[in-house]
Amino acid sequence: MFFFTIRRIVASVLVLLASSFLVFVLCAASFDPLAKYYSRNPQPPPEFFDQLRTQLGLDDNFFVRYWHWLSSALTGDFGQTIGGTAVTDQLWGRLWVTGRMIFFAVVIAVVLAILVGVVGAVRQYKPSDYAFTFLAYLLIALPTFWFAALLKEFVAGGINDAFGRQVLYTLGEESPGISSYGTPSEIFWDRLGHLVLPTICLALLSFAAWSRFQRSAMLDVLGSDYMRLARAKGLTYRRTVMKHGLRNALIPLTTVVALGIGTLFGGAIITEQVFVWHGMGEYLLKNGIGQNDINVVLGWLLISAVFVVLFNLVADVLYAVLDPRIRLA
Repeated sequence: MFFFTIRRIVASVLVLLASSFLVFVLCAASFDPLAKYYSRNPQPPPEFFDQLRTQLGLDDNFFVRYWHWLSSALTGDFGQTIGGTAVTDQLWGRLWVTGRMIFFAVVIAVVLAILVGVVGAVRQYKPSDYAFTFLAYLLIALPTFWFAALLKEFVAGGINDAFGRQVLYTLGEESPGISSYGTPSEIFWDRLGHLVLPTICLALLSFAAWSRFQRSAMLDVLGSDYMRLARAKGLTYRRTVMKHGLRNALIPLTTVVALGIGTLFGGAIITEQVFVWHGMGEYLLKNGIGQNDINVVLGWLLISAVFVVLFNLVADVLYAVLDPRIRLA
C-alpha cells in the first residue's frame, strides 16, 4: 500500500507540472494585461507601459516568465494584479467562500447518490426506481442558472412565508456587517441561511448524474458470480448487498465524484452569479477575465487543477482500500 501511494503521488506531481505549463501557455497566448490601456483616450504615456510591463514581468521571454511564475506559485505567491494587490490574499479568501459551498454539496450529493442508486438497483423496475429515474433525468436536464432561480423564487419565498421571517437568504454569503456586530451564534445561523440554497442547487444537480452511475454499478455487481456464491453460502440478501455488493459498486462512483469535484468549480461560477456570492467564480469573471489580468486567471486555474489532481489521488488510494487487487495492477 505504501509503494502504491508513493507511485500515485509521483504521477500526480508530474500531471500537475504538465497542467501548470499548459495553463501558462494558454493564458500567455490569450491575455494581454495592457490591452485595456491601449483604448484609453488619451492613452497613457510610454513610461506607464514600460513600468507596468516590468511590474508584471512581461519583459522576460516566455520560459523565464514561466519559471518565475511557477517557482513563486510553489511558495504560495501568485504575483500581483494589474492594480498592484496580491493575488494570493484574494484567492485564499475567495476559496474559503466557494470551498464551503462545494464541500457540503459534495457530501449531500454523495450520500443521496449512494442511497438512491442502491435502492434503484435493488428495486429495479419498481415504482420507486421509476420515480428516482425520472427525478434524476429531470435534474440533469435543468440548466444550473434556471434551477438556482427556481430555488430563489419558490423555495426561499415559500419557507420564509411559512416561518413568517427571513430563514433562507438569496443574496450573498452573509448579511452585510454581520461579522462585525453579530454574536457567534448570530453569525453561524446567518451564514447557514445563506449557504442552504446554493448548496442544495449544486448538490441536487450533482446527485442526479452520480445516482445513475451508482445504480448502473450496483446492477453489474448484483448480477456477478460472487454475489450468487454469497447467497448460496446462506448469507441474507441484505447482508450480501451491503457487505459484498456496495463496496465493489462504490469503485466507479469514486472516479466520477473525484472528477466531478473539479467540475463543480465550473458549476459554482454560475451558482455564485445567481446568488451573488463573492467567491472564486466572481473573482475569475470580474477580476480575471473581465480585467484581462493574467495572474488572476493563472492562479484560479492552478488552484482548480490542484484540486482535480488531489481528489484523483484520493480516488486512487480509495480504489486500493475498496479493492486490494488494484494495488497489484
